[in-house]
Amino acid sequence: MSLLRVEGLKVSYGGIRAVKGIDFYVGRGEMVALIGANGAGKTTTLKAICGLLRPVAGTVTYEGRPITGAPSYGLVEQGLALVPEGRGVFARLTVAENLLMGAYLRKDRAAVALDLEHVYGLLPRLRERRRQLAGTLSGGEQQMLAIGRALMSRPRLLLLDEPSMGLAPLLVKKIFETVSGILRQGVTVLLVEQNARLALEASSRAYVMEGGLITLQGASADLLSSEQVRTAYLGE
Repeated sequence: MSLLRVEGLKVSYGGIRAVKGIDFYVGRGEMVALIGANGAGKTTTLKAICGLLRPVAGTVTYEGRPITGAPSYGLVEQGLALVPEGRGVFARLTVAENLLMGAYLRKDRAAVALDLEHVYGLLPRLRERRRQLAGTLSGGEQQMLAIGRALMSRPRLLLLDEPSMGLAPLLVKKIFETVSGILRQGVTVLLVEQNARLALEASSRAYVMEGGLITLQGASADLLSSEQVRTAYLGE
């Protein structure tokens, strides 16, 4: 059974058709990648899924229920969380305060405290920096914080938008190791990523977007060996 299903999705900005009618699904417990060049429509697709943009056509179904155009805060309550492009941390709050903001809808304070310890265990750098203002963290630490904040909502589906952007290779490796650990703990992941090689190596299935359309799809291993993908996205 698919956890997330997108059918006929179209999204426009004014007169610009950013997403032109796409279909894809994410199965429960898998990591699916959405890859493509800058401007292909990947981030717009994520924003439409999580209620930050209203589609002009199409449906988004989550856990068998239609959520097209639903408010973002309601989707967080249902177990859907976004780690946005650019991280979006609260710069004037501490690391600990940022993490607790991820649990702002939850009333189970004892469980929140346990989850905070769990996030610190998963991302120990955040424990070291817990009293530090988020705006003073490095780019990699802010990315870890954005992921940790999303996990504090106890998501069943995690939407990750460009987690490697602007990071050094060693930090990128650490971020992807963390995401793999999250997947092993039962969280489903939809990954949007410009770095096609990283995304295809981490995911089980993938979709390629070009000009607002899905032009290729399949098992990530098959796409990695595809001459078309290698030429267009892997620089080979």
